[in-house]
Amino acid sequence: MAATASAAAVSFSLLSPPRGRGPHRLRRAPSLLRAASTAAPPSPDLSIQLSPRASPPAPANGAAAGPPVAASFARDRAEDLQAEGRAMARAAGATVYSPELLAERYGSRPFKVALRAAEVLSKLGAFGVKLLLDERRGHSSSAKRRARAVELRTILTRLGPTFVKIGQGLSTRPDLCPAEYLEELAELQDSLPTFPDEEAFACIERELGFPLDSIYSTISPSPIAAASLGQVYKARLKYSGKLVAVKVQRPGIEDAIGLDFYLLRGLGYLINKYVDIVTSDVVALMDEFARRVFQELNYVQEGQNARRFKKLYADKQDVLVPDIFWDYTSAKVLTMEWIEGVKLNQQEVIESQGLKVLDLVNIGIQCSLRQLLEYGYFHADPHPGNILATPEGKLAFLDFGMMSETPEDARVAIIGHVVHLVNRDYEAMARDYYALDFLEPDVDVSPIVPALKNFFDDALNATVSELNFKTIVDGLGAVLYQYPFNVPAYYALILRSLTVLEGLALYADPDFKVLAASYPYFAKRLLTDPNPYLRDALIELLFKDGRFRWNRLENLLVQGRQDREFAAKDALQPVLKLLLGPDGEELRVLVVKEAVRVTEAITIGTLIDSYNAAPEFLKPLISSGNPGGPFKFSEAEQEQMMELRDQVFRVWGLLRSSNNFDPSLLQPIVQVLQEPEARVLGSRVAGGVTQRLAARLLQQLLRIPPAPGSS
Repeated sequence: MAATASAAAVSFSLLSPPRGRGPHRLRRAPSLLRAASTAAPPSPDLSIQLSPRASPPAPANGAAAGPPVAASFARDRAEDLQAEGRAMARAAGATVYSPELLAERYGSRPFKVALRAAEVLSKLGAFGVKLLLDERRGHSSSAKRRARAVELRTILTRLGPTFVKIGQGLSTRPDLCPAEYLEELAELQDSLPTFPDEEAFACIERELGFPLDSIYSTISPSPIAAASLGQVYKARLKYSGKLVAVKVQRPGIEDAIGLDFYLLRGLGYLINKYVDIVTSDVVALMDEFARRVFQELNYVQEGQNARRFKKLYADKQDVLVPDIFWDYTSAKVLTMEWIEGVKLNQQEVIESQGLKVLDLVNIGIQCSLRQLLEYGYFHADPHPGNILATPEGKLAFLDFGMMSETPEDARVAIIGHVVHLVNRDYEAMARDYYALDFLEPDVDVSPIVPALKNFFDDALNATVSELNFKTIVDGLGAVLYQYPFNVPAYYALILRSLTVLEGLALYADPDFKVLAASYPYFAKRLLTDPNPYLRDALIELLFKDGRFRWNRLENLLVQGRQDREFAAKDALQPVLKLLLGPDGEELRVLVVKEAVRVTEAITIGTLIDSYNAAPEFLKPLISSGNPGGPFKFSEAEQEQMMELRDQVFRVWGLLRSSNNFDPSLLQPIVQVLQEPEARVLGSRVAGGVTQRLAARLLQQLLRIPPAPGSS
């Protein structure tokens, strides 16, 4: 077969696409950008074999003609920065989002704006009427839903890139859309209509400034994938032999997207002015989304995003980020390392390779939590076409056009918010909205507390880990609508990112809970992060109602150990530092009380164990003939002390059994005890223990044992 194909190979003219192809032909191909295919890469015989053409004359400055030769795949940093600088120079004229520019461009073209508005309203309105009629007539069969799903996909495709992105978001929400819609809308991720190859190849030559045959030795004769902003070809670099994905931007896309955002911004203005139930600044949200989409139109910016993302995750063995080839990248052409993989919503294909979808989803969740809450730099568009499972079981992140950042204060406030949720501390939850920038400092949060309590008291009848992300978003959304909240733009992108990930998880397991999968990360951060806000949140969690909750510490350690980056030697160190610091008096009082309780429990528990282990003939002598034993505690008191002692031992066992446990864990405690404040604290603990044990002894001596036969 391969030999036949080779013998029949045809030499194509670069500027003449294969016959029968047009700009509206649908492509059902592997994932966008470096596409995921379980099959072997196409044979070079199926690519255009580029014949050498004359190189352009040497530039006047004496620089060598033709694109720079990559001497090695791993160029040193200096050369890479120089190549990136040249790419930035090629992208110097890239369009950036500006509301003023849109107003200037489209404000004087009311007829064009009105036509576009009429087109959008007529198509979506007609579709909505059809759905309403289907519901009233009882037309709810799977075949009917499939037909409507195909119709919606077609409408969104024809409406253009802005609405395609809306459809991409819906394609990952099985809790919002029936299965038929999910399957059809998934085609919007990388199976959109293509534009002519001759336009794409001309764009490459125009943007990079060299003939195609001097850049690539082979290139696929047609796109292997097409998405909202561009289409992708598979090629081999001529000078290095590396397989690459070449993304080429759609012609005229800036004007199409600009017009849509001009309309959406106008709609947002009307909502802000006339719809009282919406308290968020819709125009600001539209501006943030538009700014991100316009950034996607600058492929050099996307390459820089990928470089930054790769740097953050260079040490993560389960995460793969492709390299950028800067010498072959411009504002409208992106050349990136080719990665083989499978989209995460292709469960059967993934499992046929011996991989588990939920394992990969968990990698994605842990990675996204670090993006959102640790580094603050996150992938805001993680739909299935942008996240691939590689044959080695790694998670490959692709398409870095839409990225965002979480402010530092918001990162720790989100973790603290989860702690306050666990504690059902609704007043603290309400105050968190200041740090999250949801509320102005002068807004009174007292009316918000009952609303939070009403929702979460019902939602928390189960454990927090049983809540799914949509439940929380819906519940908080109801609260947000009632009070003067202003949802910041970054938060909207966080919601988009997390809801997409939860949607991917629900493909594999309808009962999957994102919060439960997030617990190991939250536990690790709480136990080890020196941030004062998180340290105080941990103290609030452990010292509930003035008493130490050993069961919570045990649960945190159990969960935290599941995080690969958890280090036992770092656990609780921030709390220990506060304990003897100038601001730790309140904590010291609590610690002294708990130390006395623990010492008593261990001492008396050990005595009880020793008595129970004694030979039967000695027990009457030890207990002075008391059939109830030598201790005059109630059964409930003994159970409480034994349980406390066992909890302390379990916590210590968890620390000791950690993979990276080191006896030096105790060194900070030893150092702390050498401080003058520690001696005072030790004296207070010793005094408290002595008083408690003396009181217990006196209690045992004075308590009258129950008379035989008394009830």
